[in-house]
Amino acid sequence: MNILILEDEKLASEKLERSLLEVEPQAHIVARLQTVASAVEWLRSHPHPDLIVTDIRLLDGLCFEIFEQVKVEKPVIFTTAYDQYAIKAFEVNSIDYLLKPVQQEKLKASLGKLKNLAPKPAAIDYQEMLRLLKAAPAEYKSRFMVRLGQKIIALSADKIAYFFSENKLTYIVAKDGKRYPMDQPLEELMDVLDPRVFFRINRQFIITFDSIAEIHPYFKGRIKLLLNPKTEEEVVISSERTPEFKKWIDQ
Repeated sequence: MNILILEDEKLASEKLERSLLEVEPQAHIVARLQTVASAVEWLRSHPHPDLIVTDIRLLDGLCFEIFEQVKVEKPVIFTTAYDQYAIKAFEVNSIDYLLKPVQQEKLKASLGKLKNLAPKPAAIDYQEMLRLLKAAPAEYKSRFMVRLGQKIIALSADKIAYFFSENKLTYIVAKDGKRYPMDQPLEELMDVLDPRVFFRINRQFIITFDSIAEIHPYFKGRIKLLLNPKTEEEVVISSERTPEFKKWIDQ
């Protein structure tokens, strides 16, 4: 089974590949792509794989844009953090979906289900899916449970300046400068954060607009930020995310 993975978070993509190969050892991951544009280009220039596993939100847009530009007649599994109301969009279209974080048992069940599909799956109405998803009420986390000494407190999302990872640990930095450790990795956070408020600039930081103190041009078309509260390390937006950052900050 040849499988194409579309996922904009590198660590999530690597984890998904490992899970797929554990469930289906004979599978071959033909590519791991992060953007709509690269997926369109790849599908236009390669034989289509037996299965596509894609996140709803990619680096440069929603995955539905891919299928509007390229006719795909292979099964698709969507990974999503959308709530139960939006799930109707997937059920109506007779395809499969996995809620994030993806659990290996659910992945195994999905692959088993796909093996029983007819050689040519039913056509998918991507416009209808997008309509249903947009109609569903968006639910983002408004509070985070964090440790403060021997206590656990609820920290409101509007009090957060940014999230960052260091030595495989994730931290919340509040606007007052206090730092709180948390269990959830960065690659899972963007699925529960309001994208109008939070933006992942690189593998290490998710920031808010209010946390930006200064913006400076940097090498090779990248952007350097000074954050408030201040950081010990240099904060640079990756070249892949710079165009999307400019759109986000100009909304």
